[in-house]
Amino acid sequence: MASLPSVAVTRTLKLDPDFRKHPTTEKSPSISYQRNQTQAHLDGSSEIRSVDFREALSMMKEGTKFESSYYVPLLQECINKNSVSEAQIVHGHIMKTVTQEDLFVMTFLINVYAKCGSMENAQKVFDNLLRRNVVSWTTLMTGYVHNSQPEIAIQIFQEMLEAGAYPTNYTLGTALNACSSLYSVMLGKQFHAYIIKYQIDFDTSVGNSLCSFYSKLGNLESAIKAFQRIREKNVISWTSVISACGDNGEAARGLRFFAEMLTEDIIPNEFTLTSVLSLCCTMLSLGVGAQIHSLSIKLGYMSSLPIKNSIMYLYLKCGCISEAEKLFDKTETFSLVTWNAMISGHAQMMDFAEDDLSAYRSGCEALNIFFNLNQSGMKTDSFTFSSILTVCSRLVAIEQGEQIHAQIIKSGFLSEVVVGTALINMYSKCGSIEKATKAFVEMDTRTMILWTSMITGFSQHGQSQQALQLFEDMRLAGVRPNQITFVGVLSACSHAGMVKEALNYFEMMQKVYKIRPVMDHFACLIDMFVRLGQLNEAFDFIKKNDFEPNEFIWSLLMAGCRSHGNLELGFYAAEQLLKLKPKDTETYVLVLNMYLSAGRWKDVSRVRKMMKEEKLKKLHDWSWISIKNKVYSFKPNDKSHFHSADIYKSLENLLDQAKSLGYESLEALEVTDGDEEKTYSSTAYHSEKLAIAFALLNTPNAAPIRVIKSIFMCRDCHNFVKFISLLTAREIVIRDTTPPLTHEIRGALEFDEGGAGGAWIDGEMEDWARWVSGMGR
Repeated sequence: MASLPSVAVTRTLKLDPDFRKHPTTEKSPSISYQRNQTQAHLDGSSEIRSVDFREALSMMKEGTKFESSYYVPLLQECINKNSVSEAQIVHGHIMKTVTQEDLFVMTFLINVYAKCGSMENAQKVFDNLLRRNVVSWTTLMTGYVHNSQPEIAIQIFQEMLEAGAYPTNYTLGTALNACSSLYSVMLGKQFHAYIIKYQIDFDTSVGNSLCSFYSKLGNLESAIKAFQRIREKNVISWTSVISACGDNGEAARGLRFFAEMLTEDIIPNEFTLTSVLSLCCTMLSLGVGAQIHSLSIKLGYMSSLPIKNSIMYLYLKCGCISEAEKLFDKTETFSLVTWNAMISGHAQMMDFAEDDLSAYRSGCEALNIFFNLNQSGMKTDSFTFSSILTVCSRLVAIEQGEQIHAQIIKSGFLSEVVVGTALINMYSKCGSIEKATKAFVEMDTRTMILWTSMITGFSQHGQSQQALQLFEDMRLAGVRPNQITFVGVLSACSHAGMVKEALNYFEMMQKVYKIRPVMDHFACLIDMFVRLGQLNEAFDFIKKNDFEPNEFIWSLLMAGCRSHGNLELGFYAAEQLLKLKPKDTETYVLVLNMYLSAGRWKDVSRVRKMMKEEKLKKLHDWSWISIKNKVYSFKPNDKSHFHSADIYKSLENLLDQAKSLGYESLEALEVTDGDEEKTYSSTAYHSEKLAIAFALLNTPNAAPIRVIKSIFMCRDCHNFVKFISLLTAREIVIRDTTPPLTHEIRGALEFDEGGAGGAWIDGEMEDWARWVSGMGR
């Protein structure tokens, strides 16, 4: 591949003399057959208007001569079939006739090779042309741009200038596309300067190319200015500016341009509508999306799969499951994009679900759709695998994840970085750090995201030394860490109580890599001090770094102060937390329990009043477990389960056996709606206990048990699971989504490999606790 020239354009630019005589209208710059098809005479007598493609090839091999006009439909068929070999047959026949002197046919042949991905053959045809015009040069440039060789396209442009050829608007548009592919602002601005010099920035196709160029390089204002300079804006112009707004995070602005477009009586096309629907997805604007749906029907575009997929995806993101399923059920022809839209849509709904049960149902539906996709016989792609692996992560559906892993290997997508990253995250979030490590080792290419995912996985599982060693390996490999990488590193230090190392890494992040600390970095260090009982140091760190803690950090401090008996600082942290008016019910419950335990009834009344004013929903305790391709859910004291009798009987036996080993059942502190007194409830039938009992009845003796829980675990359940792991010789792994130390008993528990920990990724905290028979093995 040729290198990019140091000087972009060194010759004075000249335009085709005929270019400015007439304003241009938008059309594809690719070559198309415009002549009236003439009759081809075979054997001097037969008059044939069309011949079967295979028959034509056969006739060529027999030496039959054709007129030049006959070759273009045959070459177009080679493009349709993406067949280089058949294009070479036609090419060979052309070379045996005088047709090679026909510049139109030979230029079309360059176009054929370029669109079939054979730039070497395209270049050879171009080099052997007896004469060249601007269309030939532009066709070759376009081929290099479309085949991801934009630097060569720029070199071809220079050669064209040196040969004295005059560029047209399409030539300049192709050059700007090359600049976009190279992400070269300087180069693009040189072309823009020439365009302004010759006063053609008003031209439709040139203006569209400029708009697209600036949009791709993240300069939205320049893109809009280029759009506004166009005198005769067509549907492509409007689509370009609408897409530019969407690509640069200005979805609302894009919708305003769309509204303006309609007032100008410009009829949107398929690409316009899909762009607008994408904006609606970004803004979760169901009302506008529904109107676009109606407009699509009116314009007759509902047979278009891209539009149907976009509408379907919008409905799913906005929670309108039934509307999306209606569209899906009415679709006769499915593309992979259709299936992917349904899978990723349900995966997205897990994030926007009102409660954990709704999220669980969305995840299960995504798995069912993926199963149906496999049954259809259609081949999946990397996007499909990454989406469904994310679902498995959320559901802790490791069995399904392992089957998908096998399918990935069989399909040959394991080398895809996005798939490998999703695979590592899936195993890590499903509690199997060993399999995550194996997947990481097997990856041929390791990007920064891949390294970060593995470092974070080790940190989440309390394997601090492995996380820090991997970070050093990453640095030795020359991969530059980012903000999230350091979150994993600092979290690993926090779990291991490595204060000196944590502060060194914190300093390295700022001085060596010039990364400004964000709240997640501060949270990791505060968590470290709190774990070690160094509460004064935690508060001093806040003062020294002069930042305003968020509700997560105040929750850490409050729970830590209560755990270590420093109620004065705990109450101060609680007051700071309440000033932020957190929307999370669990946070209020923690504050409430703290005041309850201290008997501060006025504060209890105040917090209860705040909870009512905030209209917080009650905590819903759910636990999930995946067994044999099915996900089972449980709630506390749940007797509606079809195996409830067996579950409760098994759980009673487990409780009796645990008590014989020293387990003592604890009661949970509660507040009733009727009064403000301390009341206690039994913890015997909490959701995770029921899930574990069910798993023991329905899984092989040596199989590990993995449970996901919607809220934090209580002290009693921690103790219970420890004894059950010992009794049954089972590995039991439970994931909840609360900060460490809100459990208040972390230091008192024994974990395999130090195995309790958490790590923040973009504000998300996930915590794994692992119990293994024969503690401290």
